[in-house]
Amino acid sequence: MKISWVFDVISPFAYLNLQQLDRLPANVTVDYVPVLFAGLLNHHGQIGPAEIVSKRRFTYRFALWRARKMGIPMRFPPAHPFNPLSALRLIIAAGNSREAIDAVFDAIFRHGRDVADTNVLEDLARQLHVRDWQHAIAQPDVKDKLRANTDWAIARGIFGVPTFVIDSELFWGHDAFEMVLDYLRAPTEFNDAEMQRADTLPVGVSRQRK
Repeated sequence: MKISWVFDVISPFAYLNLQQLDRLPANVTVDYVPVLFAGLLNHHGQIGPAEIVSKRRFTYRFALWRARKMGIPMRFPPAHPFNPLSALRLIIAAGNSREAIDAVFDAIFRHGRDVADTNVLEDLARQLHVRDWQHAIAQPDVKDKLRANTDWAIARGIFGVPTFVIDSELFWGHDAFEMVLDYLRAPTEFNDAEMQRADTLPVGVSRQRK
């Protein structure tokens, strides 16, 4: 069975979710889909969690707490949010492999490095055997792939990262991983009357936007 995992390296929760992937059933193949989270936010007219001061503080503290509960080393980079564009393109230029994804996420959230720094990107490119990385990430096919991934995610209704896409279902957030496992085990349990009712629940009131 093939499923898609949609991510941006800007997300500490994608880093946590990445550590959970080895718990997927052996018959599941993961298609890694790097996207630009900012593109999703812009499309849906949302602001990011780091753009609300109190939410930003909670989000970072929650991510660190979750990492400790999960037994995963975590250290935030020097600044967050940061520009993830070059790092995402480097993953694609390196073949979009699990090795490349692990290396970039580890640099950011395990070792607290700044992937907006060309020296850090140089180190990662060397580790991933990407020669002339600045030329590599500037190639039209690399840029087009990231743009196409983001457009694909938007077309599927994806609004955040990380998100699993399984069949026509979306599972958002690292804390939805147990739900993913249950769905893979017994998808029909997600199609009962109350689940179907939730799918078509009427909107009682809409917030007026200024």
